[in-house]
Amino acid sequence: MKKKLIIGPRIKRLRTQLSLTQAEFARRLDVSATYVNLIERNQRPVSAAVLLKLAEEFDINVADLAQDMDAGLVNELVNALRDPVFGELQIPKGELEDLVGASPETIKGFLRLHERYRELALSTYSDANPLADREKVELLEESARPVEKVRQFLHEQSNYFPELDETASAFYAELTSGRKTIEMAIQERLEDKYKLRIRVLPSSAMPSSFTYFDRHRSGIDISELLHPTGRQFQLAFQLGLLEYRDLIEDIVAKSGLKEDSAQGLARVSLTNYFAAALLMPYKAFLKACEDTRYDVDLLSHRFGTSFEQTAHRLTTLQKPDAKGIPFFFLRIDAAGNVSKRFSAGRFHFSKFGGACPRWNIHRTFEQPGETLTQLIQMPDDTTYVSISKAINRSRGHHGRPPARVAIGLGCDKAYADSLIYCDRLDLASQKPTPIGVNCYLCDRQNCASRAHAPLNRKLKFDAHARGISLYEFEPVRSKES
Repeated sequence: MKKKLIIGPRIKRLRTQLSLTQAEFARRLDVSATYVNLIERNQRPVSAAVLLKLAEEFDINVADLAQDMDAGLVNELVNALRDPVFGELQIPKGELEDLVGASPETIKGFLRLHERYRELALSTYSDANPLADREKVELLEESARPVEKVRQFLHEQSNYFPELDETASAFYAELTSGRKTIEMAIQERLEDKYKLRIRVLPSSAMPSSFTYFDRHRSGIDISELLHPTGRQFQLAFQLGLLEYRDLIEDIVAKSGLKEDSAQGLARVSLTNYFAAALLMPYKAFLKACEDTRYDVDLLSHRFGTSFEQTAHRLTTLQKPDAKGIPFFFLRIDAAGNVSKRFSAGRFHFSKFGGACPRWNIHRTFEQPGETLTQLIQMPDDTTYVSISKAINRSRGHHGRPPARVAIGLGCDKAYADSLIYCDRLDLASQKPTPIGVNCYLCDRQNCASRAHAPLNRKLKFDAHARGISLYEFEPVRSKES
């Protein structure tokens, strides 16, 4: 049976964006105002004829109207409603999709409220921990707030800033017009236009920094410990600030971020974005991704960038008419601390705690330089392809080993055929590894890797039995129970 197209809220948003009354909108579409009213209230489906008229009259892509609602938002809502605080509440996914489609901003508000509740719940849980107290938790929350606000801002933009990408692509064409490499062109621009001398200094001269913009001596100092790809990125970063500071400041001003610390972090994040877009221009980079089937190492060689820079750039390929695969990105240290994360798809990260220990991103530290591939499955049964690799962020020396981190990159299993990393996976028969957001928020039973009891789940104790997990607790009631 063919599904009727019920997209009333989207039609209403389109009409209000056009500043048209229902009567004016109906007249342009050759339908009655009553029909428009019924469509906007989801009491009538939109006919094919009306869709064609919309495309003709307003020059829009009707596929944008007809496409499924924000799947990521639906998934976040499903995950939130699995919280034990909602008890046995069971809402069919179809109804949740209707809610998201009808009022996405209301749902975002609800999710922010639920997230704040989780933060407070975790704080309460930490009070009983001899290694933490309320003051420490509150201090951590306060210091992390600017970071989370900037992450939210990037997420709301889908980590895509067309003005930065378009400007960077045009700038790339200008710099390389004389058949210069982008690396040579950036350095010459800094030296010739801005009269900046560029020096690579011994680590002893820069014991606590990798780069330093010396305004008084008109120079850029770079530590010898920084990889060549890192040096190049830093030069692109400085050139972006010099050439397009006003553009970056304009985006920061429109971000809604109020705190100086949040604005400062956003400024750095946007300049990093510009630097990546300059070294990896959108159109050329996307084509290379498709040609190499997203081989991150090969892409890094081709564009002279690091594995991390390349992997993070993959999350920004969200141009509406030229999208790449919607990847999620994660960076952790050997202790499991998450220092960077972003999801262009539906993958959900936790603010607190590290990544699930069953995820093989942790195993990369035992196999540095090797890229590991894994199928992983979240508690809501969504399945992802994950690739992970441990890298050294800088060079080291005796007495100061390099900082090693693991980079995780992944996407929905539906994109597996487009990834070179899946060629040796038997996707039809291989069972994915079940993982969770983190132990505090995971209610999988009998997990040998569990490090903490789940929040808001009643623990069970049996002196005569020892389970696989350190923590036994009451299971989530299923719909059938």
